[in-house]
Amino acid sequence: MSVSTLAAAPSVCAPLPVLGRDVTVPLVTGGEVAYAALDYAASAPALQRVWDDVAAYAPYYGSVHRGAGYLSQLSTDLFENARRTVAEFLDCREGDQVVFTRSTTDSLNLLAAALPADCRVFVFETEHHASLLPWRSAQVTYLDAPRSPREAVETLERALADRAPYGPALVCVTGASNVTGELWPVRELAAAAHAHGARIVLDAAQLAPHHEVSVADLDVDWVAFSGHKLYAPFGSGVLAGRADWLRAAEPYLAGGGASRKVGRRQDGGVDVEWHDSAARHEAGSPNVIGAYALASACRALTEAGFDTLVAREQYLVRTVREGLADVPQVRFLSLFGDDAPRVGVLSFVVEGWNSSHFAAALSAEYGIGVRDGLFCAHPLLRTLLGSDPQAQGECGSPESAPGEKSLNAIRVSFGAGTPDEHVERFVRAVKELVADGAKWNYRTEDGRCVPDTSA
Repeated sequence: MSVSTLAAAPSVCAPLPVLGRDVTVPLVTGGEVAYAALDYAASAPALQRVWDDVAAYAPYYGSVHRGAGYLSQLSTDLFENARRTVAEFLDCREGDQVVFTRSTTDSLNLLAAALPADCRVFVFETEHHASLLPWRSAQVTYLDAPRSPREAVETLERALADRAPYGPALVCVTGASNVTGELWPVRELAAAAHAHGARIVLDAAQLAPHHEVSVADLDVDWVAFSGHKLYAPFGSGVLAGRADWLRAAEPYLAGGGASRKVGRRQDGGVDVEWHDSAARHEAGSPNVIGAYALASACRALTEAGFDTLVAREQYLVRTVREGLADVPQVRFLSLFGDDAPRVGVLSFVVEGWNSSHFAAALSAEYGIGVRDGLFCAHPLLRTLLGSDPQAQGECGSPESAPGEKSLNAIRVSFGAGTPDEHVERFVRAVKELVADGAKWNYRTEDGRCVPDTSA
């Protein structure tokens, strides 16, 4: 199917308005073009709705939980209402806590700090580093990359059955891969974990922006995600789920807000009574605007309807895959197979091209922003690219010049705000680069491939 045929197909729905949709960027070959932001998996542009809500609130900003003044009281209500909005967005159970953090990485490190003594953690090598690395104080079992959803469940079941001695255990799994976009069998993995007395935390950083996430329906114990991937700026994140391990743990940060009572002892020490609520792990002045923006994004996506958003995104996925199906030099990366359900995240390599060189040409000559490298998922990329999965790697290839083979890939990702034209331009650009090569010369500078403007 040709790009023109795909372009003529009716889009399922219009993209949601996002910031930056009218930004133009210069091309190295001359002129300007509307920027095609196709790196949603790293950070999605803010929804216009979110930005408008934040702008309307900004004059009323005040410190929360600490002031008797009107603006402080208003901000406190807004902050706590944001917590309730997130709980509704995630379909949390009664008694679950919603803790505001800085990001998915921060959320999972918080949970890692709250693990009970002698806890065993089970994590697939396919995880993003945010969910692969926080468990340094626990006994960790790393599981090999499965090649099907069924194999993922079977691998976990075998590992949990073999654990000894019996004690607390936690499984950490992604909902959608940040490399392949493939959906993981979260509900089945949760059932396997619970059947063996383990708990499970869902890394929903790439899932929540694309699909409805129900804590109750998936039966996960915790879920973590980031605002900046959910069309909300300002460095906010969430850890939501069971309260018992969080209440029993020492506060993630010690300070004001986390403490209920503080007093001096006669021996000169300090006695502290910590909160049992989410505030226990939210010491310091919270990111009120970040929490409000995140809640605004939750409301906007809910109102837009995930069924509609998913249908449109799958149309864009088909546009890319079918548009490049007749380009044998392009190889998409996958664990579960080309037909596996996925979100709008696709990684690929191009025969004969250094990935950094290809990404640089997409940007400089077509105004298209994608990501190249190992995507903070080094073991997974090395498995997919046929390298030693235990070898260390860097995000990028500073030792590789344009035209040289590099052990990294290119990732294109999109979502609710992506116009059809951006994806169609990407397909056309890939075909032209493969067929005709780059129009400009490039060089390596500080580990990045950049246009050579020295001539």
